[in-house]
Amino acid sequence: MSNSSLQALKNRVLNLTPRHFDQLALDIFHFQAENNPIYKQWIQLLGKNPSEIQQVDKIPFLPISFFKNHSIKSGNWTPQDTFESSGTTGMTPSRHYIEDLKFYDTLARLIFTDFYGPVENYVFLGLLPSYLERTTSSLVRMVDQFIKIGKHPESGFYLNDHEDLIRQVEKIKKSGKKAVLIGVTFGLLDLADRYEADFSDLIVMETGGMKGRRKELLREEVHHFLANRLNIKEVHSEYGMTELLSQGYSKGNSLFKTADSMKVLIRETNDPLSLETRTKSGAINIIDLGNVHSCSFIATEDLGKIHPDGSFEVLGRLDNSDIRGCNLMIS
Repeated sequence: MSNSSLQALKNRVLNLTPRHFDQLALDIFHFQAENNPIYKQWIQLLGKNPSEIQQVDKIPFLPISFFKNHSIKSGNWTPQDTFESSGTTGMTPSRHYIEDLKFYDTLARLIFTDFYGPVENYVFLGLLPSYLERTTSSLVRMVDQFIKIGKHPESGFYLNDHEDLIRQVEKIKKSGKKAVLIGVTFGLLDLADRYEADFSDLIVMETGGMKGRRKELLREEVHHFLANRLNIKEVHSEYGMTELLSQGYSKGNSLFKTADSMKVLIRETNDPLSLETRTKSGAINIIDLGNVHSCSFIATEDLGKIHPDGSFEVLGRLDNSDIRGCNLMIS
């Protein structure tokens, strides 16, 4: 019964309109509260009764660190694949067990299309060193699918082949095709350190991530450096993570908009169970309806702020975030 319900919910996610978000969120919550053993146990430990929760702002959020130590699955199914975070040496990676890769591919394409237009219209260049060396990266999966959909011979991945990448960019500019260079932050910074290039006709999109490769910088510092060295007006950004299936995008100024399948809420940093309703800044909670197969209600370790127009920015990371708010179920 739960697997047929899961398929029905996935179909609703792919056909979601904003006015139906809250109702679908509640339906997914009640499904996961019953069919996800870890989330069900978490709700019980919090002393909540799922049947009494009929408002989205009353839904409990699962600490994101649970993906490191628990199998977060809603329903009884065998994973088609596992997305795994890169992390840093010695850290336990997060693991996101994926019930349906086709669903992920379709959702990622729909979200990109909502922000930028059809995937087929773009050449995709992936500057993803270290990510390419793993077979478990959701980001690599997404870019690879976009490349296959577009069928542009100029598309491709690059490890540290900066000169080849610059030559390819020059060819693309002459062809008049639209292109997206999507890169992990330290990869783009390494490129801009070594070369001053003219990428003015490209969308340059950073995905975050230093992973101990470089000194941590504010996003504004990263974007200012990249804009100067690569001759671009704005640096775009993607907001995603191993534990999520949906993405948010920023077209500049480090302000993100969410996909229709996502909603960002802010919780108080000193009380992980309370939402912040005054200053609109604090720790980020995410509702990701794309996570219908795992858990759609995630308390992240990011600090952020919501703006009046509904956009949000990421301000940094919580301190000691691995243990905050989830002591009850650490194993």
